[in-house]
Amino acid sequence: MNPTPCVAIGLTLLSQPLLAAEGGFFTDAKASLSARNYYFSRDFSDIVGANQQSKAREWAQGFILDFKSGYTPGTVGVGIDALGVLGIKLDSSPDRVNTGLLPVHGDGRAADEYSRLAPTFKAKVSKTELRVGELQPNLPVLTFSDIRLLPPTYQGVSLSSSELDGLTVQAGHLSGSHLRNEGGDGKMNAMLGHVPQRQVESDAFNYVGGDYAFNGNQTSASLWYGQLQDIYAQGFAGFKHSKPIGDWVLSANLGYFTAREQGDALLGSIDNQAFFSLLTARRGGHSFHAGYQAMYGDSPFPRVFANISPLGNEVPTYEFAYTDERSYQLRYDYNFAAMGIPGLTATVRYITGNNVDTGQGYEGKDRERDIDLGYAVQSGVLKGLGIRVRNAMARSNYRSDINENRLILVYTWQLF
Repeated sequence: MNPTPCVAIGLTLLSQPLLAAEGGFFTDAKASLSARNYYFSRDFSDIVGANQQSKAREWAQGFILDFKSGYTPGTVGVGIDALGVLGIKLDSSPDRVNTGLLPVHGDGRAADEYSRLAPTFKAKVSKTELRVGELQPNLPVLTFSDIRLLPPTYQGVSLSSSELDGLTVQAGHLSGSHLRNEGGDGKMNAMLGHVPQRQVESDAFNYVGGDYAFNGNQTSASLWYGQLQDIYAQGFAGFKHSKPIGDWVLSANLGYFTAREQGDALLGSIDNQAFFSLLTARRGGHSFHAGYQAMYGDSPFPRVFANISPLGNEVPTYEFAYTDERSYQLRYDYNFAAMGIPGLTATVRYITGNNVDTGQGYEGKDRERDIDLGYAVQSGVLKGLGIRVRNAMARSNYRSDINENRLILVYTWQLF
């Protein structure tokens, strides 16, 4: 089998070690290995929809190898990155699959293991970088969602430039996706609200946009456009601001999305506008948050499956992004470093939504309560170990109720 262009370029670079070493290809290289142990349990009640599975409960071990080279010397510096992932089943059964941790075979059983190794070629001129191959974009119109055992990726080309002070501009064309619980890659699907739209596929996702930070980096504005080819086109405008006042730091995060069908409109008409706001006040170890989010138009919020979005009231269990929904959030975070326990953090969050157009002749309502505890070991032989516990309770009159628990242990080694 002939190597891909990215692999061929990488082999060429590695065959010239003297030139590469002089310019920092090896001297600036970094590599890390993360071991992620993940237990996921989600129990359903008042089940809505064709899938009557009452629980999703699995335990798996993941490994993530992340290599990043430096750049060769010269006006145009080139390099290569590589991402390797391996997932191993520890516990599963056909009656409790589909946690998003493991692939599911046609017989309904989870795979024993799955893996992937993929390179990314990169070239840099001044503060402008071109990347070709395996990509992990983190954009308002395509937000990176590393919330399961292994991270998802995309295949394509991206360009990022920060030549002007405070301004970062990006553009890209993605031709395929590698989902968080798969070893291979394929075409892209959409989600509308919380409902996957697997009946249609798209060959490409295109994006362009930028973020501008000013006022001593206390303020930033964003403008983005994303297009899931032949399904939807989406625009985004965002604004963030923070300001110290005495012992407090006050901040605001505002955003507005608008989306319509695009091209062949494989999912039919799409009409969605979404507004979100999240206000935060921080003092010492305390953070207080209040959020409001509203959907307008005749459709739920569209996104690429199975990504999250930067909507202020979106959480990993419910999205609060169905047709015409209004939702409200109260959240409290505490960093125990203020009490002399660095590395320990806690979050309590409550979100309630109403005014949902269910299409069934009644108003949809939902609510969710989340508790998160996290601890990162600061010193000793276990330094680099992180532990996170999450409990969620979500209730709705138009979708399945959920009780959820997650236990995640991550240990990272810096190889060089």
